[in-house]
Amino acid sequence: MTEARGRGRPLSSHLRVYEPIEAFNPSERERIKAGLRGEGGRDELDAAETGAALGRIVGGAGDPFPSDGSEFTRALTVNGTVLYCPSQLVLRSGLAAESVINTAPRILAELMLPEDARERHQRRVDRIASETASPRINTRESLWGIPFSWFVLFQESDPTEVVEDGDHLRTVRIVAPWAKAIGRARFAVANLALAAPDMSMLDELTSLTEWLEEFHPDSAVELDYGRVADRVFPDESCLDVRLGIECLAEGDLTGAAAAYRRLASRWIPIRQLARAS
Repeated sequence: MTEARGRGRPLSSHLRVYEPIEAFNPSERERIKAGLRGEGGRDELDAAETGAALGRIVGGAGDPFPSDGSEFTRALTVNGTVLYCPSQLVLRSGLAAESVINTAPRILAELMLPEDARERHQRRVDRIASETASPRINTRESLWGIPFSWFVLFQESDPTEVVEDGDHLRTVRIVAPWAKAIGRARFAVANLALAAPDMSMLDELTSLTEWLEEFHPDSAVELDYGRVADRVFPDESCLDVRLGIECLAEGDLTGAAAAYRRLASRWIPIRQLARAS
């Protein structure tokens, strides 16, 4: 049943930062509390969030944006401490809408995002943004594959949860302490800046590091493969990315090229699905 519900939707993966409750202001804490969904667990929460999104899209109301009551909260216990990742659907939908308006043809953008719906949603965004000096986004989403830069934050020794659904994988989740994740990112940035300053991953990692710097030092970072896990796992991308960067730093272009070929053979077919009919 789960596989049937997922068929036809884009393969999406997420990078999430879970923070201790003290990292949030009182208004954010209220939304976090309201977004908790009982004892159903992560899988039930993921299904509820996806179902709500599909309902907005196909509901026929002409408003694809989430309401204030559509927020969800994921919780993660690390070393006895509960950490929280709010879905922030209102803020994230506002950013996504801005991207569509700036990149899609005007007629298509207005059809997908009616002006009156955008105006109502902008008022929601403005209200939430006014409650904190600099609202940070705890979740990044990627469609049709995982950016190679995300793998820099994790290693094979990090805690990994494999979630099965019959004969398929529903997802794989890897978790790293914030301090380790940002340390790995900074190490990679320093090495790439010296060995391959024109490499596109350097810009991606610099942006990723700046994003991580916004969060509480007692946070945890999670890579959630989503349904793409069923196509690539067991996956050695974390190892290949690390070896590639180390080879570049040592001037071993042959080793770096071999690591990239392994990554490409694994992920290019996934990314090509975005253009499949």
